[in-house]
Amino acid sequence: MLSDIRKKFDVSSPEIAPRIREMESANLIYKDHSTKKYTLTTTGKIIARSFKPFYDVITLIEKNEDFWNDHDLAGIPDYLLDRLADLKECDFYVDRFENIYDSHKTFTENIQRSSMIKGVSPIFFPSYPDFFAQLAEKSVPTSLILTKDVYDIVKSEHEEKMRAYYDAKCTELYLIDSAKVAFVVTDIFFSMSLFFKSGNYDPRTDLICFDKKGIQWGNDLFEHYLSQAKKI
Repeated sequence: MLSDIRKKFDVSSPEIAPRIREMESANLIYKDHSTKKYTLTTTGKIIARSFKPFYDVITLIEKNEDFWNDHDLAGIPDYLLDRLADLKECDFYVDRFENIYDSHKTFTENIQRSSMIKGVSPIFFPSYPDFFAQLAEKSVPTSLILTKDVYDIVKSEHEEKMRAYYDAKCTELYLIDSAKVAFVVTDIFFSMSLFFKSGNYDPRTDLICFDKKGIQWGNDLFEHYLSQAKKI
């Protein structure tokens, strides 16, 4: 009914009536004169199914246009860029300039609540060797993919912690030549950060998802990198 459409989109009849007539002329909707209700035609349903992913992507991008415009997306394969709408429920955590590592506190809190962890890291944070060694001691199933540069740092500066992680029965460690994305996916959340187009890593901005589609997208991204990695 027209009243339902007005209420749904919070518009007046003069605003919505011309659009309804246009959609009727384009054979996208029709009006059942007995019930006064508007219904999508077959063509309308086909277009609506195609339009929704587009709308979801626009909604995601509008949440933080700078994130998508300023960062290098080369670390995300094309088939997952095509599914970017799966991240529509995600939010962006942007650190304040006076504490650019504040997001890692949130990151750590979420990981501590997780019962399974997968991650790819092309960057090194001094707190990570201790943290992941502790997860290994707690028998939390963990799979990490490190770039060679990060692996060399951990091996030379934190050999004892790496050995504790490597020797645990619940852990897996992989090596990859390079990666243009840093992320963690667990059973409860997915968190991703990117490099700027200049090549510098952005430690201030994280995309974080807690819904099933976002977590599955993160799992699929991990599988993409796992297929290129070598187990240590």
